[in-house]
Amino acid sequence: MNDAERDENDKRRMAMAVLAAASAEELRGAVSRVADLGAVEDLKMPETGLVMLRGRIGGDGALFNIGEATVTRAVVRLNTGEIGYGVRLGRDAAAARDAAILDALRQSSRMRGHIEAAVLRPISERQRGGREARSRQAAATRVDFFTLAREAT
Repeated sequence: MNDAERDENDKRRMAMAVLAAASAEELRGAVSRVADLGAVEDLKMPETGLVMLRGRIGGDGALFNIGEATVTRAVVRLNTGEIGYGVRLGRDAAAARDAAILDALRQSSRMRGHIEAAVLRPISERQRGGREARSRQAAATRVDFFTLAREAT
């Protein structure tokens, strides 16, 4: 894999992460605003399943199973041949399909700029703002603990 392909894979991974965390309303609105969507073929109808969540204690300990999460995924093909994948937490099949459509549209050289500017950038900025607000809220309740060393007498 050359550097250009690696760079495109990284950009697609980031775009799919934004779509996975977008609200269903944002996805539905974005898909409805695409004027010339054409026919969309469902290669894999939206399906719901479970994934195992794993974690580590302290970041470097042994892996352990935290529990399971419900996810829904969909795979679509546009009439121009692009194949899109959508995976989302929860059971919202329509949102998973919409995410797959937007992923496929982003792969189209004709639609990539529009999808990135009109869909991904605003959603990403909203998500970043939400993370920053939660971070500020958590920081406001932060308690600094410290210990005092006693001198031996």
